[in-house]
Amino acid sequence: MPTEKLTFQGHAGDTLAARLDMPDGPHLATALFAHCFTCSKDITAARRIAARLSAMGIAVLRFDFTGLGHSEGEFENTSFTSNVDDLIAACRALEDRGMAPSLIIGHSLGGAAVLKAAPMMESIKAVVTIGAPFDPGHVTHNFSEALPEIVDKGVAEVSLGGRPFRIGKGFVDDVSEAALTSSIAKLKAALLVLHAPRDATVGVENASDIFLAAKHPKSFVTLDDADHLVSRPADAEYAADVIAAWSKRYLKLPEPPKPTDVPEGVLRVTEADANGFLQDIQSGPHHVFADEPAKFGGTNRGLTPYGFVSAGLGACTAMTIRMYARRKGWPLTGVSVDITHAKEHGADAADPGAKVDRFQRMIHLTGDLSDEQRERLLEIADKCPVHKTLERSSEVSTQLA
Repeated sequence: MPTEKLTFQGHAGDTLAARLDMPDGPHLATALFAHCFTCSKDITAARRIAARLSAMGIAVLRFDFTGLGHSEGEFENTSFTSNVDDLIAACRALEDRGMAPSLIIGHSLGGAAVLKAAPMMESIKAVVTIGAPFDPGHVTHNFSEALPEIVDKGVAEVSLGGRPFRIGKGFVDDVSEAALTSSIAKLKAALLVLHAPRDATVGVENASDIFLAAKHPKSFVTLDDADHLVSRPADAEYAADVIAAWSKRYLKLPEPPKPTDVPEGVLRVTEADANGFLQDIQSGPHHVFADEPAKFGGTNRGLTPYGFVSAGLGACTAMTIRMYARRKGWPLTGVSVDITHAKEHGADAADPGAKVDRFQRMIHLTGDLSDEQRERLLEIADKCPVHKTLERSSEVSTQLA
């Protein structure tokens, strides 16, 4: 995905560092991501979620809050309220670029911050929290032993995640007084709550409280045995897939615009990643990706070229069977086709070393069909136009544009 480094002014005028992950294809919507307490924009969960969303046409802005990562400012002078204000500043920065966010995602304390900020962002249509506390003051348990010193001296240095941070009394007072019930009730957006039941940092009861405080539409999805930081790649990918699938329902993404320079009836394939094999495929209003698995130098973000050939055969087979059964009025309730592809030595080839492409189809038919009807539908599968194209020799002519 193309990534742009950019900066914008935070709540106190400090320069905040951000990354804007753009889609490889058409830009259909924008999301804003808020990271966890003392984390940065580059944590595993943020990167993987951004990659998944950008693949479906959603740009993602992730940034470092004041005093963290590559952003300017002193962390000890920040608070929960300042984090909320930084989010609003990020929203305005996107608006200035003509990219007002419609989706906002927050992880841990960042999740609490987005719940507070979202009602103040008119463009937001969907809100996602990951391992978020219902009570922002819950974060103080991370440095509970230092609280007496913070109260007495106004500031103390604590170790969080193996790194030193200076926590000020203003932060403790502000986060302890923060309440989310009213903000959650005022959400004018759909809410998705993601939480792991075994989260040892923020208990799953926080997810329950957030969910109960929200009005519909709202959803809760468990992250099973993921840790609080969603640090395992498989868990981060799962969270990303859930967010991507859920958000499509509420963002109402527009159809990708038809390229004006592609003639009618032409399918255009354009290289999307010169360092790998990702290809952007546009056919009329339809947009997909082709790629190769990572072990072959690709990024595994789309079907392989032979995968598309197999998909064409499987889709055409199912359509042909459905069309025939519909015309006959047969009780076919479902069709699925499993395709495998392999290159095998051609037994009848003149060249002993020649190989032929072999596509194996396994057709599954459901419905109250007789044995005769099932056999006839199996015969009809061979009438599929793509099947016929693959069985007979084809000619491909090529020229430079």
